[in-house]
Amino acid sequence: MKANEIMEKAENYVLHTYNRYPVVLDHGKGVRLYDVEGKEYLDFAAGIAVFALGYGNETYDQTLKDQIDRLIHTSNLYYNEPMADAAEKLVKASGMDKVFFTNSGTEAIEGALKAARKYAYLRDGHSDHEIIAMNHSFHGRSMGALSVTGNTHYQDPFRPLIGGIRFADFNDLESVKAQITEKTCAIILETVQGEGGIYPADPEFLKGVRALCDEKDILLILDEIQCGMGRTGSMFAWQQYGVKPDIMTCAKALGCGIPVGAFVLNQKTAEHSLVPGDHGTTYGGNPLACAAVSAVFDIFEKEKIVDHVQQVSAYLEKQLDELVEKYEFLTVRRGKGLMQGLVVSGRPVGEIVQQALKNGLLVITAGSDVLRMVPPLVITEADVDEMIEKLEKSF
Repeated sequence: MKANEIMEKAENYVLHTYNRYPVVLDHGKGVRLYDVEGKEYLDFAAGIAVFALGYGNETYDQTLKDQIDRLIHTSNLYYNEPMADAAEKLVKASGMDKVFFTNSGTEAIEGALKAARKYAYLRDGHSDHEIIAMNHSFHGRSMGALSVTGNTHYQDPFRPLIGGIRFADFNDLESVKAQITEKTCAIILETVQGEGGIYPADPEFLKGVRALCDEKDILLILDEIQCGMGRTGSMFAWQQYGVKPDIMTCAKALGCGIPVGAFVLNQKTAEHSLVPGDHGTTYGGNPLACAAVSAVFDIFEKEKIVDHVQQVSAYLEKQLDELVEKYEFLTVRRGKGLMQGLVVSGRPVGEIVQQALKNGLLVITAGSDVLRMVPPLVITEADVDEMIEKLEKSF
């Protein structure tokens, strides 16, 4: 079927909630994707920070094929080995204690919010607790996740949202302090804001929030859905700050393409929050998804993915900084590791993305003025050079 026929069929039958780019992707290899007409694209989007290992990793692919031949689904009424293995590896990589597997990042946020409120309910018997979230944040589009997403553009059509949410300014500790009341049970934030424009947390800010939580028995929830799983140069971004959350959410590269997420709790929170009957999922923790998670951790370790990110990201940052010096409409680079953004001034960032697509480069946006690069973590310096060349051609 030709590309225009596929796109027409999709528009006829799929609910139009995305303004998709006019390309029909067909297959991938390494860090490149190919459309149905055979055109090649250098991928610096990775399915929105998902496909960390690139396309066609033989170990990953074979693991999934083998698991399909064994068992795909059982429900959470029974145990399965891939779930136990994946949970152990996620706990060891994070240094936390208990895992709940979900189907997506949004569902991980929902579970984290419920765990926080249940913790506070068991502590004092009240059910009117409040959660502090950050302006310009993004945590997902379900009603709970949307309620803690600090962008009225996403929220307004769907009000009333869940109550008891207050908003503070990211990287402004005094703003957070001003929102704390005796009802505050949790503070939720992205260690690196993604959709809001690629803003890393300042070390002093994150340490200050952690200290506030310790002082007042407030749970710290860190959203690592986009910035976690090696993307910033450590397995999880918060590990670079000398802090540790009470609850962490992760997804995207956790399964490297298989839909899976998780929220991970420390021992204190796990022992005093959710119990049987409080939370559940039919598909979460299924053998196929967890086989993917387990394989991802094995490949990360064997191929030293985090070390590679540290090396190649330094080169990427240098090349992007040179672009900022060269072009007046690029005002600043922001980001950590292989989660980078260029702030574009005076011209629509979407036009650059469209032109890059024509030139065989996949990049995406963040916020209204940021050109976002979240490539597979296996890119090389040669891939960076090619990206820069295609990007300049697009400029």
